[in-house]
Amino acid sequence: MLVGYTVKRKKNVNRVWLGFSALLFAVLIVFPFQVYFKNFETLATFEKLSEIKPDEKIVINFSTPMARASFEESFSINPAQKVSFSWENGNKKVLISPEKYWKPQTSYNVEIRNAKNIFFRDFEKSLNFKTKDFPRIVSFSPENGQTDVAVDIEDPVKIKFDRSLEGYNVKFVITPNESLEWQMTDEKTQINLLAVENFKWETKYGIAVFIKSNKQGSDEYIKIGETFFETRTLPIPENWDKDPVARSLQAKKFTKAIIQDGKYIDINLSKQTMVIFENGIALDGYLVSSGKVGMETPVGSFKIENKALRPWSKKYGLFMPNWMAILPSGLIGIHELPVWPGGFQEGANHLGIPVSHGCVRLGPFSAKRVFDWAEIGTPVVVHQ
Repeated sequence: MLVGYTVKRKKNVNRVWLGFSALLFAVLIVFPFQVYFKNFETLATFEKLSEIKPDEKIVINFSTPMARASFEESFSINPAQKVSFSWENGNKKVLISPEKYWKPQTSYNVEIRNAKNIFFRDFEKSLNFKTKDFPRIVSFSPENGQTDVAVDIEDPVKIKFDRSLEGYNVKFVITPNESLEWQMTDEKTQINLLAVENFKWETKYGIAVFIKSNKQGSDEYIKIGETFFETRTLPIPENWDKDPVARSLQAKKFTKAIIQDGKYIDINLSKQTMVIFENGIALDGYLVSSGKVGMETPVGSFKIENKALRPWSKKYGLFMPNWMAILPSGLIGIHELPVWPGGFQEGANHLGIPVSHGCVRLGPFSAKRVFDWAEIGTPVVVHQ
């Protein structure tokens, strides 16, 4: 009985030692190896996944160095796009650049399959990033569908955007077709638009707006908005000749002098004409454009308060050549057709039609003639 007990005890001891050895092996060898091996797994973080600019790099940071060739071969992107890779920080950072540009307002999907780090651990990742949207139109003036519209250099078509157009190209398609002139505000958030020969009266117009990044080709514009408006009926004075030259001659012939002594300027708002008199004799007659409905030129007796060759209107962002103020405040005056900073001047075919914001406009030759002839203090009579 004693011998059997001793053998049994030895077997139990051996089993204990075997279990202890297995545990010790797991603690000292297997577990550290697993921990060690897990430390070589790669985690990735992306610096930016939205509002990506056309030439901006996609940046990925890795927790462990990557095998460059393996990563680049496993990289795919949709929509398809040729890219280049540059590596930094000991292959723990990659910068992905488009060969040309990321297409604006587009979502891209990136798939990385079977890439490896330098410890031969697998790395897989799927991600989406979105490029920056095009600037958005927030308002049109005239409003879409508006009727009875009079467009001129002080009231151009205005297209306002939600942010700067820096880095973008814009084009317009107008129906019926007109040659267009436009300028952008200093903030580059608004475009003012005019027809070179002025918008025709009694006409329905449609203007479509297209945009692209300045890195895109000329065939890559996309439409971002459209507006429609209708110009008003041409307000021709009754019983006067529609021909500008003939009406100017009529004004000179039929206007009676109100002041007989010295110089004075006679402005007839109903006929849209001006006649300059000296000692009761009419020297010249001209077509003018006075204030439109709601912004009428004031009626009464005034005088030339001051003169300036080419003053700048901060209010309207325009030059007003051959300026002659007729109010002490300087808010209303006689001047040449306004000029944008880029040199575009409103067309003379607005003369004879009340479209201004209260001033009295003359054509370039007429304005210079009156400017040179009139003196400070010269009376101005404005009547219907």
